[in-house]
Amino acid sequence: MEDSNIGTHHELPSKWHQTFYTLWLGCFVTGMGYSMTMPFISLFINELGNFSRFELNLYSGMAFAATFISQAIVSPYWGSLADRKGRKLMCMRASGVMACTIFITGLSVNVWMIIGMRFLQGAFSGYINNSIALMAGETPHSKSGWVMSAMTTAGVTGNLIGPLLGGALSGAWGYRIPFFITGGLMFGVFIATSFLVKEKFTPIKKENMKPMQALMGQIDNRQLIVVMFITTMLVQSSVMSINPIVSLYVKEMMHDTGNIAFVAGIVAATPGLGNLVAASKVGHTMDRIGPKKVLTTGLIVAAVLFIPMTLTNSPWMLAFWRFLLGFANAALMPAAQTILTLEVPTEAFGRIFSYNQSFQAAGSVLGALLGSTISGLFSYSAVFAITGCTLLLDFLLVYLTQHRAKTIN
Repeated sequence: MEDSNIGTHHELPSKWHQTFYTLWLGCFVTGMGYSMTMPFISLFINELGNFSRFELNLYSGMAFAATFISQAIVSPYWGSLADRKGRKLMCMRASGVMACTIFITGLSVNVWMIIGMRFLQGAFSGYINNSIALMAGETPHSKSGWVMSAMTTAGVTGNLIGPLLGGALSGAWGYRIPFFITGGLMFGVFIATSFLVKEKFTPIKKENMKPMQALMGQIDNRQLIVVMFITTMLVQSSVMSINPIVSLYVKEMMHDTGNIAFVAGIVAATPGLGNLVAASKVGHTMDRIGPKKVLTTGLIVAAVLFIPMTLTNSPWMLAFWRFLLGFANAALMPAAQTILTLEVPTEAFGRIFSYNQSFQAAGSVLGALLGSTISGLFSYSAVFAITGCTLLLDFLLVYLTQHRAKTIN
């Protein structure tokens, strides 16, 4: 994880490495905790009532979407507060509340309690997003690509390990145990963030803050910023479209026999493994050739990889194609975040990244509801076909925006 070029301490603030590793670990635990629980939440819900296939798909989609609906609504407020009070406080708020809500989710006695806790969790979430914003403000631009990739890799690495650990725990002791463990781990993240993270930030009074319109006026290519928001939404939608139904899809492929939870965990984890393998190389490539070229290449490759996923009837082939998808995913969200970091004034990081989180949350809602609705009305494979089309459309949007900017210049 350590980059040899980043060892020049004179370019970095004091305690930078301690802050970086603490936040990296916090993002890792956040990603792991999420993926320990969410791929199996549909199976958990199924234990709480006698639901039809459509009802189960619908409730699973609602459980996924609840967090992101509240997140999309509340994120701009937290972003404004982050620009006034600092990102460290936002990381503490997110990890502390998540520790409580995730633990209580494990105590749920019906599906509405799960949905309610997920909604509350979303209203106070944002650990990874604020960690990235904090590091963006503390890191020289010449290293932004690597640092954004490294921070994203933290969550991805957690997402890789989480399904395997969650599948093993769920198979052995039931679906509630991963929620209890995740709640405890997030409390540890809260403690570590409180004492080990150092942020060079001077609080700003509300009346002294520049309005967002004035800050956006300082950006040369405002259209590119909006397109990055849309890209974040569509990329997140592509990631989330299969998550609510992945365990049910695997269950159908395996004809309801064998260790479904474990196999579903592997299928859920494979994009993370591919992402982990490619992330460091992609980060260095962004610093060398620029994030815009990396983003367009990643989008077209990802769109193409969804084609074979629509045709497979084996969970192992699905896992293989999703592993390759992880290589492309390593070039998507980090590239969009790096573009925002390089194009946006530092004093607007909190608000810009919070808007980006709102679009990411909207993408999670779109993906979760799209995946559960399409699979309920048509088939699971149809989810992949539509997801691939959305990424292709985003590629065209990004390409045309960049081409227009070159024409103007």
